[in-house]
Amino acid sequence: MTTLTTRLNTYSPAALTAFRVIFGLLFAIHGSSKLFGWPLGPSIPVGSWPMWWAGLIELVTGLAITVGLFTRIAAFIASGEMAVAYFWQHWPPLEGEPQSFWPLANGGEATLLFCFGFLLLATIGAGAYSFDGRRRPVPTAATTTAAPRGGLLSRLRRR
Repeated sequence: MTTLTTRLNTYSPAALTAFRVIFGLLFAIHGSSKLFGWPLGPSIPVGSWPMWWAGLIELVTGLAITVGLFTRIAAFIASGEMAVAYFWQHWPPLEGEPQSFWPLANGGEATLLFCFGFLLLATIGAGAYSFDGRRRPVPTAATTTAAPRGGLLSRLRRR
């Protein structure tokens, strides 16, 4: 008899890929909207601080996360950018007019979702269906070596 957990575990590589691709594409679209005005809105003048640089980070890291190339690094950078954006623009204890602490009131819920979604990708990686998965296969439990029993001191004892 298979349990629901066992059945759902077979779909986890595909679900992780869908999560990564959707989050990466959404992030890249935010960047392309800032840089090129595509698909919506006007573009931001080249080099203007901080929005143009944020758009560049969003486009590059979003595309890297979408295809699964250097995913952990790109997701860590994207997560950091979203944390800075939240504390700088939405709930600005750093500068700006004081706003509500709650993300629903200050408009920062999407920023926080991106931040923690990318933090998740930075910790678990891109998954099997990615360029990272092709470059560096994840070792399975059968290929990893178990630690010797007895710990470190057992190696130093005389036999």
